[in-house]
Amino acid sequence: MPDAIKTPARMELVERVAALGSSFAARAGAIDAEGSFPYENWADLRRVGLLGIAIPVEHGGFGADFVGYALAAEELGRHCPNTGLTLNMHVATTLLIGPLADLMTLDAQARRVLDRRRETLWRGVVERGEMHSQPFSEGVAAGATAGYSTLATPVPGGYEISGRKIFASSSGASTWHNVLCHVEGDDSLRLMGVAHDDPGLTIEGSWDPLGMRGTDSRNLVLHRVQVPEERDWLPPGLFEQIAARFPYFYLTLSFTYLGMMRAIRDFTGDYLRASGRRDHPIKQQGWAQMNLIYEQAQALCYRVLGDASVDPSGDQLRRAQASLVSTMEGAPQMASIAVRTCGGRSMLRPSYIERAYRDARCGATMLPWSVEVCLEGLGTSGLYDDAGSDAGGADR
Repeated sequence: MPDAIKTPARMELVERVAALGSSFAARAGAIDAEGSFPYENWADLRRVGLLGIAIPVEHGGFGADFVGYALAAEELGRHCPNTGLTLNMHVATTLLIGPLADLMTLDAQARRVLDRRRETLWRGVVERGEMHSQPFSEGVAAGATAGYSTLATPVPGGYEISGRKIFASSSGASTWHNVLCHVEGDDSLRLMGVAHDDPGLTIEGSWDPLGMRGTDSRNLVLHRVQVPEERDWLPPGLFEQIAARFPYFYLTLSFTYLGMMRAIRDFTGDYLRASGRRDHPIKQQGWAQMNLIYEQAQALCYRVLGDASVDPSGDQLRRAQASLVSTMEGAPQMASIAVRTCGGRSMLRPSYIERAYRDARCGATMLPWSVEVCLEGLGTSGLYDDAGSDAGGADR
């Protein structure tokens, strides 16, 4: 399966990311220590066109599909997970309105609306280097299509949006905040673009977390923000259709963590060889445990990527959720073993392992598919006769 998904076109994208890797890794320590957004890394991504990784070639991008982006995100996570997670928020929007929307069923009118609006968004990214974020979470409920109280009220020419989003990655850096909200009188979720300088949008609080300190995930407060109709990026009902028919979309954060797992393993291996401790049997036991955790997580992830298609079966959905749990729990397990294996100095800043230990622990809580949500789905899927039990938390 790994060879099957690693097509030449996809691996070319991985190589493009890898070419930036040494610069990103060199900056990662300062980003963590200062809690600063990785602006220099984003400038590099913009310079080489990777903000358009999932934008069609004919519109100036690289035309990556979901799997191609997954492999590139894994490589980026090896070098700077803060950059990986913030880029994921940007690419998530271009995936939704691009390759994933193209997999869905739309009538001719909805297709025309989508084509017109996404061409506007693509042009902003490709021609002006605009950055998109995707603040979903509100802290109301854990789930992909539940727990949203942000409201868009129709007004002449568009909408007036009021609400609050928490853990809004890239909050101080993004050109656009694409918020999920409801429209009065319409049960469907809408994805609407709020510009960083729109009157009524404010950023509140501070960002001083355990790990992933460079993502700038502060809170967004929207008070009667005026949004033109043309910034309603997806036709009504399309977001729910993607969430239901291609739930793999909620795995994207885990690809960064899979890359981090490889970096933890590689660092530990380099340490054992350089320090002359590779012959110590207890160190070898830790090294073996790390390799076991990593190989299991990567193999399952690649199996899921090979399966990824519209309308997954119950078994396929279970594997996707199991993959997320294996990665998001495997990363801190590996980091913990690395601390033990590399010894006491690995706990001292600015040790890479100390930083990875903190970064890795943050993944389990990230919504909509947190580890808890996936375990809830795995804990009920296949035990009941009703079809809804196979949803595995995808719409909760």
